[in-house]
Amino acid sequence: MFKKLAITIISVFLLAFNANAGSDNELTINKDQPKEIKDCFEKLNRVTFSFNQSLDAAIIKPIAKGYRKLPDQVQKGTENVVNNLSNLITIPNNVLQGDIKLALINTGRLVVNTTVGILGTIDVANKMGFPKYEKEDYGQTLGAWGVGPGCYLVLPVLGPSNLRDTAGSFANVMGGDPWYNASSHGNNEFLSERIFLTSKALSGISFRSNNIESLDNLEKNSIDFYASVRSLYTQDRENKIKNNQRGSIEVLYKNEEDWEEIDSQ
Repeated sequence: MFKKLAITIISVFLLAFNANAGSDNELTINKDQPKEIKDCFEKLNRVTFSFNQSLDAAIIKPIAKGYRKLPDQVQKGTENVVNNLSNLITIPNNVLQGDIKLALINTGRLVVNTTVGILGTIDVANKMGFPKYEKEDYGQTLGAWGVGPGCYLVLPVLGPSNLRDTAGSFANVMGGDPWYNASSHGNNEFLSERIFLTSKALSGISFRSNNIESLDNLEKNSIDFYASVRSLYTQDRENKIKNNQRGSIEVLYKNEEDWEEIDSQ
């Protein structure tokens, strides 16, 4: 019982580690400021934010820099595997959002990449002309259903979140989706806990590696780095939910000069 509880808690942290990542695993930002953010726990959030910065500087960032030194083929293959596994969370959320067609497309993507793509190391579905893959999670589904974000939260290790997305992260884990029908042998075996946690850790490392300069630039140009990250996270989540509701992709900006336009509050 204790082991399962510990795995659940760790999984929540790792599942949300790259919550700021877009579909290309890079930070994105638009020029519209989000609506007023409810930061009910700001004092505690800032303490946790400082802890996370120290953890990042001591452990996560050095690992991300080491990951960058791996051959490009290894990095790309790793990212492809992680994206392929994320379909196990995206597909049920496609269904919950009423997009059955997209759920079927992503199911086909999962089958093709897991088999022909050698366990997802090669994105064969992309080469076959499948639509661009967009990750979905239970936090986005709750938002698409009209559930508000609630108070902003900064959680240990994972960083920015809110009450809605934190609840969604628990649903990701407790719902069992990451283990569902994911055997490479096609015999409905479940992914082991070790494989699942490893995939989420790799996802976080990949995200951090892809955004070393972006985050450094954001910190350098921010009067209040905490407020800038809070704004960025909120914008990213609002954008993803609006895309779900409208069925369209908004214009995003990723040039370095755009980081300077974040209004630190």
